[in-house]
Amino acid sequence: MDPARGRTGAPGGGRFPAEGERRRRRGGVSPYEDLLSLPHPVSKTHPPMPQEDRAAQFAPFAALSGHGAAIRETARLTEEWAEPDEDAKAELDRRLGLLECGLAEGVCPEIAVTYFQPDARKEGGAYHTLSARLHRIDPYRKELVLEDGRRVPVGRIVEMEIRGRV
Repeated sequence: MDPARGRTGAPGGGRFPAEGERRRRRGGVSPYEDLLSLPHPVSKTHPPMPQEDRAAQFAPFAALSGHGAAIRETARLTEEWAEPDEDAKAELDRRLGLLECGLAEGVCPEIAVTYFQPDARKEGGAYHTLSARLHRIDPYRKELVLEDGRRVPVGRIVEMEIRGRV
């Protein structure tokens, strides 16, 4: 590569042939050459913008902010509450009675409970199954209180298994 001709081979060393020609006519001085030696201007009235805000101004614009979250919420599936029939309710009542007797005698049995948890945002909910040791039955709130502190509403229980003796 000839240093006098530059990377492109244009006379004057410019990137483009016409640029080298213009420089040669002006004596090799760029029209912005005098600005390169000046200090960077700093405003006396406006403080400098923080780097985070500078980056944010170039971030993509979300015209429909929250739209993606709304679509995900709509797509999230929930199940319908299936009321237990009379036989299932009678069996749950019998097992709750056994648990009350066991707790009165000081026995804290291990149980597995399937219950329905209503969804806070939309119609329906989800079924959950917990396995834990029963701590007590709260008659005022009508909840089973497990040893780990979780609470299960008695009216939402659809299935219960008592593990061990009561």
